[in-house]
Amino acid sequence: MSTTSTAVPAPAAAPRTFSLSDLTLVFIVIIWGTNYTVVKEALSSFPPMAFMALRFGLAATAMAVVLHTREGWKPLPRATLLKLVALGLVGNTLYQFCFVMGLAQTTAANSGMLASGTPVVTALLGAALGVDRLRRPLAMGLLLAVPGMLLIVSARGPELDASTRQGDFLILGASLCWAIYTVGIRSIGPELSALRITALTMITGAPGVVLMGLPSVMNLKLESISAGAWFGVVYSALIPLVLAYVVWSRSVQAVGSSRTAIYNSGTPVVAAITAWLVRGERPTWMQAVGALLVISGVLVSRRR
Repeated sequence: MSTTSTAVPAPAAAPRTFSLSDLTLVFIVIIWGTNYTVVKEALSSFPPMAFMALRFGLAATAMAVVLHTREGWKPLPRATLLKLVALGLVGNTLYQFCFVMGLAQTTAANSGMLASGTPVVTALLGAALGVDRLRRPLAMGLLLAVPGMLLIVSARGPELDASTRQGDFLILGASLCWAIYTVGIRSIGPELSALRITALTMITGAPGVVLMGLPSVMNLKLESISAGAWFGVVYSALIPLVLAYVVWSRSVQAVGSSRTAIYNSGTPVVAAITAWLVRGERPTWMQAVGALLVISGVLVSRRR
């Protein structure tokens, strides 16, 4: 997929103090990090494909209502519309399939480790396509944050072998899809709002997600699904998908895909802390060191 047709200039150097964009990115990291626990509980009652279809169908419907209420439906240039459709297929249809099916066929530790390279892929892809520049502070931040992520997830004991190979490759595919989606958002430029970009890519990606999970939904035994599992579907649709996706898109437009992506390095930190507080999984010294590296990487990346 080409994302070079509407490249925009790289954003100005970030200020030394935390801006509103920085705070909202931290907010997203907290949402996505804690969402693992919510989804884990819901998947104890839902088959993965049914959960994926119900959650994403609800999220796309909510986004369509919000877009209609806030901005209405407006015609778009054909080239822009085609790019949004492509981003919807890559960043939603393919990403959701690779992530859910990959997680079902490998371990959580493997998933975290294999996805830890997403900020690097995003930064390099953005630089290669001319969407963002790979400045020295950002490169130094990545050199700190990515090893930190690897320490956090490797402390859980990942095992890369034949039994998880298919799932491992699917998680790698999901990471690539997310990198393309993030860079693609940046390439669209400021002519479309973050809400419109998020809504249209989600709406165009939803049919594929729903159709893939529809057979599993039809076979659900509703009496076996707890109220907590239904809450997990609703929460994970409206907060991590609808709210966080809009904020993520807005932040990408404001500060660039590369710098935004590095904040995603903090997701394993939040996930580890949440697992400690909710599940009683005490972090190891390796995870503590990894968390410090991730935080240091984010701070270094913001230097002038």
